[in-house]
Amino acid sequence: MTKLFLSENGDKTFLKINESNDEQDIDQEKETKVDYKIQEIAKNLDVPWSIAFTSETRTLVTERTGSIRVLENTILKSQPLITINDVVTGDEEGLMGLTVDPDYKNNKYLYTCYAYLEENKMFDKVLRLIDNSSNASIDKVLIDKIPAAKYHAGCRLKFGPDGKLYITTGDALNKDQAQNLEYLGGKILRIESDGSIPEDNPFKTSPVYSYGHRNPQGIDWNKTTGMMVSTEHGPSGIDGPGGGDEINIIKSGKNYGWPLVSHEKTLSGTESPKLVFTPAVAPASALIYSGKLFPQFKDKLFFGGLKGEGIFVVSFSEKDPEKVETFLKLKNINFGRIREIVESPAGEIWFTTSNTDGRGNVRAGDDKIYRFSL
Repeated sequence: MTKLFLSENGDKTFLKINESNDEQDIDQEKETKVDYKIQEIAKNLDVPWSIAFTSETRTLVTERTGSIRVLENTILKSQPLITINDVVTGDEEGLMGLTVDPDYKNNKYLYTCYAYLEENKMFDKVLRLIDNSSNASIDKVLIDKIPAAKYHAGCRLKFGPDGKLYITTGDALNKDQAQNLEYLGGKILRIESDGSIPEDNPFKTSPVYSYGHRNPQGIDWNKTTGMMVSTEHGPSGIDGPGGGDEINIIKSGKNYGWPLVSHEKTLSGTESPKLVFTPAVAPASALIYSGKLFPQFKDKLFFGGLKGEGIFVVSFSEKDPEKVETFLKLKNINFGRIREIVESPAGEIWFTTSNTDGRGNVRAGDDKIYRFSL
């Protein structure tokens, strides 16, 4: 039994709460003791990017190099479900997001997003796959020619509570185009499961749901209130002062400011983040916990930190669900860079390391999938 703690001392003084102009010094040791078992589920994965569950016993995980791997009863199978042959891997690109259709039991649809080259230009595309149990086949290309580059990929896929498919896209190193509604980069997109445009999208005949994003890589919803939250990488020095990672509340048709504003700056007509992190923690995922296994985590936002090398937890106010109350970092998660974090059908919390992505310190058996449970 490994004892973890929720601690508010994090990495002292890198939290800024947007409701206040005052820096929040989180040096105090407020701790709530919680007991977990941390279990290694799989190892020797090649930059695992996204996890999806097709049942209580079957798990899929994308490897950035192009394969979707299968775990049966937590045992990693040697044969991939599918390998996408034209995947191109740059510094951040490759095979990335993965999600399961809400009606998977009947239609066996999976959805994934990956980078490819055409005439020496890089693009991302979103595919619908058919899961044939022992293998998968490509059913349909839902969106193609999403601008891509070696950095700022986005490509997180999730179905919202409305049954629509949401896709995050990075600005592909073309930051000014994040404000251009005709450009698919630097956006959160919303489509039907067949690739068509929902009639109630904010911009007629466009998949764009929100814009002005730099590189959002995590989205999830509060199952009680329907509130949509995203995590987003801030400037890294190549396109602005370092830091400025964000937690945003996503709303239809809204402008999230990039590159017009970042960090704690505000601008009329743009949405301000609920949290800003400086120095950067590099948030790479998002999970709003809704399970019963850990009632103390109900409706809290979890995300993995790449540069921050940990798992972070954000609590929202019960009275004002869009107001952040606390920011915590799980202690004793000493596995290096953390990318994906998801809730299993059993209410366990699964997460992946990302130490083989070219920016981490590779340890024996990396990369790995872990879970913590009671």
